[in-house]
Amino acid sequence: MGAVVECEHVTKRYGDLVAVDDVGFRVEEGEVFGLVGPNGAGKTTLIEMLESLRTPDSGSIRVLGLDPAKEAQKLKEKIGVQLQTTSIQPNIKVREAVRLFASLYRQPLSNPEALLKTLSLEDKQNSRFRKLSGGQKQRVAIALALVSDPQVLFFDEVTTGLDPQARRTMWGLVKDVASRGKTVFLTTHYMEEAEHLCDRVAVIDHGKFIALDTPQNLVRSLRGGSKVLFQVEGREIAPSEFEKLPAVSRAEKVEGGFALFTADGDRTLQELVRLADREGFRLAGIRTESPNLDDVFLTLTGRELRE
Repeated sequence: MGAVVECEHVTKRYGDLVAVDDVGFRVEEGEVFGLVGPNGAGKTTLIEMLESLRTPDSGSIRVLGLDPAKEAQKLKEKIGVQLQTTSIQPNIKVREAVRLFASLYRQPLSNPEALLKTLSLEDKQNSRFRKLSGGQKQRVAIALALVSDPQVLFFDEVTTGLDPQARRTMWGLVKDVASRGKTVFLTTHYMEEAEHLCDRVAVIDHGKFIALDTPQNLVRSLRGGSKVLFQVEGREIAPSEFEKLPAVSRAEKVEGGFALFTADGDRTLQELVRLADREGFRLAGIRTESPNLDDVFLTLTGRELRE
C-alpha cells in the first residue's frame, strides 16, 4: 500500500480570493477519501487540480507519481473523472457514448458496454442522453469514468441534486467501485454521505483543511457520547447557562432550540429538568441523538454546513 495522491503546500488564487490555501495531504491506495465542506469552500478547485484541469499557483501535486500540470496526458490514461456536470451531446445514445469514450483511451476495458449492466443502464442503452433522469445521467457519468479501467476515480458532488432514493443508489455504486480495489477521491457537501462512504474525511472551509481523520475519530473529537436536543419556552436563556450542567461538555444554539453535547445523556436529562424547574422555564421536544459529522463541522467552523 502506498500514497496515490500527494499534495504539499498547494495554493490556488483567483485575484484576491484564495480558493485553496496551503493544503497538504496524502490519499492511500485503495482508500475512499472524502473532501467535505460547503459550496465555495474550495473543493472543486482542489479536485480539478488533481485531475490536471487547473494548475496550482504554488506547491506540488503527485497523482500516481505524476505531476498533473506537466504530465496531464499520461495521467488521464490512469484516472477516471466524474465532473459536477456531465455535458455530452444530448442526442447521443447511452451505448454510443460509452463506445465513444472508450475509443479515446489506449487501453480501455475489453468490453466497456458491460458497464451498462453493472450500473443498471442496460434498458437505457438505446436512450438518448437528454431523455435520462438526473440519477441515470450520473450513472452514465460513472460509466464514462470507468471505461479506461482507471486506478483512481474522482467523483465531484456525485449525488448533488438527486432525490434520496437515487442518492442511496449512487452510494451503492461508489461502494461497489471501491470494493474492486480502486482508490476513490470524492467531494461532497453532504456529511451523511461522507460518513457512510469514506475511510477518511478532510473538512475544508475557506480553502483550508481544518480537520482530517476517520469519520469515527472526527465524531469522537466532540468529547461527548450523545446529544440532547430541546426547545425552551417561557423565557430567554443563553447556551452558556446549560454549559454549567456537570455532564455537559458544550451547548449550542441550533435551529429551533438547543443542543447539549454530553457523555451521559440520562444524567443530562435529569439535570436539565431540574434546571428548568429551578429557573422557571418549560422544556419541549426533548430527544437524544448521537453526534455526527454535521456536528463536527458546526463545531469547527461555527456555522451550518449548507450555508
